[in-house]
Amino acid sequence: MTLQALTLDLDDTLWPVWPAIHRAEAALQAWLRDQAPATVAAHDAAAMRVLREAVVRERPEWVHDLSALRRECIRRALVASGDDPALAGPAFEVFFAERQRVDLFDDVLPALERLAARWPIVALSNGNADVNRVPGLGRWFHAAVSARDLGVGKPAPVIFAEACRRAGADPSRTLHIGDDAALDVDGALDAGLQAAWVCRPSLKAPAVAASPAQPRGKPQHVVATLVELADRLQT
Repeated sequence: MTLQALTLDLDDTLWPVWPAIHRAEAALQAWLRDQAPATVAAHDAAAMRVLREAVVRERPEWVHDLSALRRECIRRALVASGDDPALAGPAFEVFFAERQRVDLFDDVLPALERLAARWPIVALSNGNADVNRVPGLGRWFHAAVSARDLGVGKPAPVIFAEACRRAGADPSRTLHIGDDAALDVDGALDAGLQAAWVCRPSLKAPAVAASPAQPRGKPQHVVATLVELADRLQT
């Protein structure tokens, strides 16, 4: 069946996510150390995890809005330490700007150039990366859909349906590309899309990863890089 569009996961598909998160958290800590030293002194990583768990319990509607969650965690840490809660906004912006400074896998830009020449590509992510703020990336994307946009994330069928709508494509003629067995592969297949599973040998998943090692369904493609996928699709 001829493809009409591609949807594409971001974190751990186009770049390794944890180095970007760690750099962003370090930038946030450095900024707070100057602007709100009491907050830094009173809140180590464990304390921030406790705050995050509390926010998730109290604001379950934010479970798919990672930006709102982090901003509120910062605000609560500031309040608890006697610092100005108004600093939460600029503090989050420091984090968010650094969050977009990612290290693309070497195959990403060559593959995107080939794929985007043939199909519209829609970014589809549960995270809060912004393809239009990642240098050199936005021009390859027709649109972007995130869990924050819809209040629901992968593997829910509705987020895949919205990505297909924005691409102007039928789900059965749309190929979703991603690294996560449950969220990307099974989510796409359950929503009626085709699926390409990107299994990068160099990428080590964090120990807390909840997704199964193998998908329930059978993806149409299993590849180690996006260039390999582009070769398979004969672009």
